[in-house]
Amino acid sequence: MRRRGLALTIITVMVMIIAVACGKKETGEGNVFRVGLEANYPPFNWTQIDDSNGAVPIDGAREFAGGYDVEIAKKIAEGLGKELVIVKTDWEGLGPALISGKIDAIIAGMSPTAERKESIDFSDNYYESDLVMVVKKGGAYENATKLSDFAGAKITAQLNTFHYTVIEQIEGVNLQTAMNDFTAMRVALESGAIDGYVSERPEGVSATAANNNFAMVVFEDGFETSPDDTAIAVGLRKESELTDDINEILSGISQEERIKIMDEAIKNQPVSE
Repeated sequence: MRRRGLALTIITVMVMIIAVACGKKETGEGNVFRVGLEANYPPFNWTQIDDSNGAVPIDGAREFAGGYDVEIAKKIAEGLGKELVIVKTDWEGLGPALISGKIDAIIAGMSPTAERKESIDFSDNYYESDLVMVVKKGGAYENATKLSDFAGAKITAQLNTFHYTVIEQIEGVNLQTAMNDFTAMRVALESGAIDGYVSERPEGVSATAANNNFAMVVFEDGFETSPDDTAIAVGLRKESELTDDINEILSGISQEERIKIMDEAIKNQPVSE
C-alpha cells in the first residue's frame, strides 16, 4: 500500500511540474517574451549586421532584427515587463512555431484572416494598410491605375498570403508561381522574370526607396479585400493569457505614434537586400 501511495504521490508531483512548465511557456517562460518573425519583410522587419537604430539581437545568430514589427514588439515586451527575444523564423514556420510553444507571439506583418483564426488567435490590429503593385520604373505598367491595366502581365505575390489569392481578380492576368519572400520577388522583378508583385503599401514604399528602378502603383480601382485582410495584428495561441495585456499595451500607442514608427522604419531600412 505504501508503494502504491508513493507512486501516486510521484505521479501527482510530475503532473504539477508539467502544469507549471506549461504555464510558464504560455506567459513567455518567466521573464522572456519570444517573438517570431521572418526578418525579411522591410519595412515591417529585416535583418542587419549591427544594433543601429534600435535593432534587437536575433536568437542564436550574430545578426540583428529591425523594423516596424520589432519596434512594436519592444513596446509590448516592455509593457509585459519581459525581455524581448527575436526568433527568426521562415514565414511558413511561424504558425507551427507558435502552436508548439517555440515562440510566444507572431509579430511579423501578419493579417488576422479568417483562415488563420481557425488555428490561432489575434490581438487588436496594430497597423492597417492598402494593397499596391510594385513594378519596373519606366516599364509598361508604371502608369497603371486599375486592375484591368495588368491583363496579360506576369504577376506574383508571397506564398501562403492573401496577396497571392487576390491576383485572380485581374482578368487575363498571367499568374506566376508564388514566391517565398519579398527579396526573391524583388530579384525577379529586377531581372524581368515578372512584371510586378502584390504587396502592402509600406513594403511598396520600402521597395521603391531601396531600388530606384522600381515604381509603386497605387490603384484608383483596386483589389476587393476585407478589413482583416489589410490589417496587421499579433498572432497568439488559442485562449492565450497574453491577449488582454497585449491589447491594453497596443491601445496605449496612438495612431500618430504608429505612423511615426513606420516612417522611421522606412527611413532606416537597409538600402539593399
